[in-house]
Amino acid sequence: MSYINYNHLYYFWHVYREGSVVGAAESLFLTPQTITGQIKSLEERLQGKLFKRKGRGLEPTELGELVFRYADKMFTLSQEMLDIINYRKESSLLFDVGVADALSKRLVSNILSAAVSEGEPIHLRCFESTHELLLEQLSQHKLDMIISDCPIDSTQQEGLFSVKIGECSVSFWGSNPQPQTPFPFCLQERRLLIPGRRSMLGRRLLNWFNAQGLQVEILGEFDDAALMKAFGAVHNAIFVAPTRYAHDLFTDESMVEIGRVDSVMEEYHAIFAERMIQHPAVQRICNQDYSILFDPPQK
Repeated sequence: MSYINYNHLYYFWHVYREGSVVGAAESLFLTPQTITGQIKSLEERLQGKLFKRKGRGLEPTELGELVFRYADKMFTLSQEMLDIINYRKESSLLFDVGVADALSKRLVSNILSAAVSEGEPIHLRCFESTHELLLEQLSQHKLDMIISDCPIDSTQQEGLFSVKIGECSVSFWGSNPQPQTPFPFCLQERRLLIPGRRSMLGRRLLNWFNAQGLQVEILGEFDDAALMKAFGAVHNAIFVAPTRYAHDLFTDESMVEIGRVDSVMEEYHAIFAERMIQHPAVQRICNQDYSILFDPPQK
């Protein structure tokens, strides 16, 4: 076997990742018939079947699994090469960052500031979404890094790494007058607004309520802290915000800190692909000392 048509191999790689010919055709902007023909040509060249039918989808054969392992390394490496070439040849250092939408914007802004260096032009592009969608885009080489509220397991996510940037406690806030019942039992007297349960902080708070034996009424779940605060003010609800930066949300003294939970922390993690480990902005963010950002304020 003297050579392989790498276009055929590329189409196979997409079909394997998408799980169907139709999905691969949509991502490649080709017709399913074209993809099918290319896969058939590759099978003839390799003298074996790469896929078998499983319901309405496709399942790789043993040969298909073997070919994919090598194809995945090849195309991941080629994408890494292009990424490095592209960000080095731009007049400004291009840096695409995804931010989990539940995180404090003030904290994230300070974290991203570490990517900016005097004398080195940088073009920063930021996108907000859920952790799951951002992680998918990172895996597809559409992002250079994501700032999220939960880490990833490098043993489960091959080629991805995460660095913990810091963590901060959260507090419950509400409008005056301050509840007379001691915290945290006063949380049962008014409706609550919390981060969405699809966020790590939201899930931790729900577990904390159960551990404390609290019977709380959750009025709503919000990923945007400013929207949560505005909605809470209208409905006289208690809401959650990072203790360290809650003052960024308040322009008057009508909101008071009802109680602080030091055992429930909002975490910040930088997640990036192995191919970006030499990117100057990635290195600056991962090596920065953020202790001043996360030191808790005095009670």
